[in-house]
Amino acid sequence: MSRKTFGLDASDLPQDPYYPQTDPTGPSFLDTEGCLCALQVTPAGGAPEPAWQCIGDQSQGSIYTIKTGRWFNTLNGVGNASGSINDASNPPDTEKPRRWLSGALRDSPSDDGLSVYDSACTGKNNTRFSTSFYEAAAQINAGQQPYSAAPCYRQGAVPIEIQTVESWQADGCSPGFLCENNTVNSIPQYCPPLDGCQMARLASTTCNFGGRNTGMGPFEPVVCQAGNYCPEENNGKISIVCPAGSYCKPGAASPTPCSVGSRCPEGSSYELFLIPLVILIIVDLLMIAGMVIYRFRKRFNEHQSNKNRRPTLKRGMSSMRAQITGYRALSDDTDSEMLPMGATYIPNRTDSYGGGFQAALELGSEYSVNVRPTSEMLNPQLMAFVSSMRRATDATNFGLFFSYSDLSFQPKKSSKMILQNVTGSIDRGTLTAVMGGSGAGKSTFVNVLMGKTKNTGGTVAVNSSPDKLKRYKKVVGYVPQDDIVLPELTVYENIVHSAKIRLPQTWSTTDIESHVESVIDCLELSHVRNSLVGSVAAPVISGGQRKRVSIGMELASAPMAIFLDEPTSGLDATAASSLMRTLKAVARLGITVIVIIHQPRTEIFENFDNLILLGNGQTIYEGPQAEVHDYFEGLGFGFPEHSNHGDVVTDIITGNGRDYKQTGEISKDSLISKWSDHRLALAHKERHASSIMSNNGIYAAIKHRGAPLYRQTWLCLRRAMLQQYRTKAAFWAEMGLAALAGFLLGLAEHSKKGILFTGTFKEPYSILSTAVDFKSAPELALLVSIAVGLVSGAPGVKTFSEELLVHRREAEAGHNRLAYFLAKVVSVLPRMLFGCLHFTTFLFILTVPVINWGLAFLTNFFYFYCIYGLAGIVSMLVRREDAPLFATMISLIVAILS
Repeated sequence: MSRKTFGLDASDLPQDPYYPQTDPTGPSFLDTEGCLCALQVTPAGGAPEPAWQCIGDQSQGSIYTIKTGRWFNTLNGVGNASGSINDASNPPDTEKPRRWLSGALRDSPSDDGLSVYDSACTGKNNTRFSTSFYEAAAQINAGQQPYSAAPCYRQGAVPIEIQTVESWQADGCSPGFLCENNTVNSIPQYCPPLDGCQMARLASTTCNFGGRNTGMGPFEPVVCQAGNYCPEENNGKISIVCPAGSYCKPGAASPTPCSVGSRCPEGSSYELFLIPLVILIIVDLLMIAGMVIYRFRKRFNEHQSNKNRRPTLKRGMSSMRAQITGYRALSDDTDSEMLPMGATYIPNRTDSYGGGFQAALELGSEYSVNVRPTSEMLNPQLMAFVSSMRRATDATNFGLFFSYSDLSFQPKKSSKMILQNVTGSIDRGTLTAVMGGSGAGKSTFVNVLMGKTKNTGGTVAVNSSPDKLKRYKKVVGYVPQDDIVLPELTVYENIVHSAKIRLPQTWSTTDIESHVESVIDCLELSHVRNSLVGSVAAPVISGGQRKRVSIGMELASAPMAIFLDEPTSGLDATAASSLMRTLKAVARLGITVIVIIHQPRTEIFENFDNLILLGNGQTIYEGPQAEVHDYFEGLGFGFPEHSNHGDVVTDIITGNGRDYKQTGEISKDSLISKWSDHRLALAHKERHASSIMSNNGIYAAIKHRGAPLYRQTWLCLRRAMLQQYRTKAAFWAEMGLAALAGFLLGLAEHSKKGILFTGTFKEPYSILSTAVDFKSAPELALLVSIAVGLVSGAPGVKTFSEELLVHRREAEAGHNRLAYFLAKVVSVLPRMLFGCLHFTTFLFILTVPVINWGLAFLTNFFYFYCIYGLAGIVSMLVRREDAPLFATMISLIVAILS
């Protein structure tokens, strides 16, 4: 039975050595190079002797009729040439190849004259080849289809030769392929795949049966299997299991050594790098252990403090404070918020006003702006504060005197004057109130006076010298209406940071801390010194205490004047009155205090030394509070008996004074005109300038105010790191989210075992290629970018958005903007580092991509940094409430477009 049964001739197909071209008549086999070897009696010439003939190209004719090829004597002498086909009792003697020359067998080790097919013959039995040959011969003899010799496993499929003999001899099997059945006489072929294998190839995988990559024919090369390598020196004949300590990707020609710290057992197809996971576990355990130890230590200290109720005295100011106030001196790391208070100090004399700054109100006539207070006049608390102020300002009396003339403000691109023709003065050491109805120009007046607004007119003089108040911002404090303090810090930490930034550079840390302690004592905040301030939504201390902290941040900088915007807003009557008495006492010590206030109570109104009343952006009255009653009565207004003069004045200056003046003009314009006439008739006021610090001295003091850039950067960095420590829940939530994102992405890509790219095979094996996969790698990069955007976008917004008002307040007070920015950026680097570590570790444990872990970590870290930066920019451009959403959306857009 021949191939003609199938309508094919041998010349139509690549050679199939498994298929017998003629029926074997004796012992036969296929050698290692696919040559057919048959035992037969030698042709004519001398005595017949059995010998083995091996031919490569079986299409040249029957092996029993041709004399070409290589010949070998039998190893055991005479043999039976008509024996069984699989008789292997007398194999060829391959040590002495012979040829049929000149009618006889002759020794001829040379290959001269042999075809390329015959010269490859080795005469060594390849049992795998021979078995297929024997089975095919038996099937043909039985009249069956010779399936064992089928060139392709798909029925009726015709193989295609994909490599020429010349290419095979020159290049052999392509690196990374297994060509165990291919020889010169069985050139690599391509066969149409079975349906299941076709689907596998379309899915970018190699056809696999029984756990082995399988070709679609016995002579079709296959990619070396994952976990194995096919060495080039063996011409792809064997596949070796990847040794331990190495990994072998599909198509590996040699094993790839694993890095130190990786897990690569025998047969690994990828490297499992475990060092990052170990580092991550150690870092997390250390951070958790540190927090637990700190918490237990804190509780232990609290317990010890509760056991020892006696006051603990410290050296310097702390000892003095403990003696005076009766409070126990606490270490910085002790939270005193929940501790019971010790016995309070009971003074020996009658205290009409309370402790702290309010004790200065008892100086009475003994004290004036030109009298230097002594230890006999002031208690130790106030004396310590006054001494610090003198040292900071290099002056005996440290207030500022302001005068201003024809102040005006007109917004750009507007024809309406918001402020105009405002003239007056503010004495040093006084509490001056700026009053007026809504829209009267109170805040505008203060902003123009302080130099915060452009498009202004008029002149301002400081200590009788024309100048810009903006030049004095290092010695002028401003307390905004909202209590802009950092909720994560304690009372002491908020105040001491302001002091370290703004006090003279020559002051030591001890000097600064002593000054801060005196401020805290005088503001009566000692009992909440180590309490967190908290936020408005989640307060820890009261509203009045928060306002005192805000004032303390300015007093800690040893200012010569303080402006306050609505200091009593949001406070109850008792807290408001107490606060205003404190401000009155601060003024009595010599500091110029200016407050913007809307409608004060009687006791608050009576505390004011001077009033500046505004209406329609112009002056209605400017002068002593004690004289305002007489002035308006002179205009025909009556003050009801027992009335709140503050309410009456407010009604009058807002144009609602008809109840107090039955006839005549009550409009704001008429009041403005009356004051203008009155002011022209006033004589020049006598100013006490003899003891006022000269402007040259002030300039010298300002020059030395404020820490240098590097110092401010370090202080801001310490504060930012402390803030992050205090928000541990947010930190761990971010780390958990990063780990979860990395885990989910890794889980989605885990099935690919790190194979994120599949291209076409090199020629001449390109026809064997599976479907290309060019998108897995960029898809993973896209998912990583999206995940990083989701993980770090919202936290990145908080870096700046939560503190925009704080930054604005500090910048206006003279803090260095660059120092703040650098500190905030550096402070989030550890957060980015840990977030990136959690994300990258879980991602790489599951996806095992072929990339250096360190390089991938750096890439992810820089992208974390970019998203944090992008979120920071977004937080500066949009509303605080919308910033997280915008930052996340923009991060997604950037990830997709990049």
